[in-house]
Amino acid sequence: MMKTLAIHLLFVAIALGGGTLIGLNNMPGEWYQGLAKPAFNPPGWIFGPVWSGLYILIGIAGARTFISAPRSGAMKLWIIQMGLNFLWSPLFFGLHSPGLALIVIVALLVAIIAFVARQWKDDRPAALMFIPYVLWVGFASVLNAAIFFLN
Repeated sequence: MMKTLAIHLLFVAIALGGGTLIGLNNMPGEWYQGLAKPAFNPPGWIFGPVWSGLYILIGIAGARTFISAPRSGAMKLWIIQMGLNFLWSPLFFGLHSPGLALIVIVALLVAIIAFVARQWKDDRPAALMFIPYVLWVGFASVLNAAIFFLN
């Protein structure tokens, strides 16, 4: 029981802590404020709470996958999506490259969907925890594409 709890806490710390650190080191700033954005661009304050909740779900799903099948294809997909997730902000906000970020976020969306499909039969709760993530990254992909094309 304690080992399982420790694994869950570790995975949540990786996802939430990593996402927070990357976010704090790649803040939107003046460059982003100066970009043309679509009408559906949400207010900036929403991103922190949404990502915090998503990172907790991502961490729990990763822990469940690791506990049940640490060398599985699903675990590899979890690692891939986490890497792509952590790469997006430095590309978009750090390098000011919406085009490269768009390529990464589309690959991220594919990896997330693949994780859901892979876990749907083996660990339905883990797959379901990724559904809000699919929806948010799908929306973020459209937003990224709109910003790319508007600028």
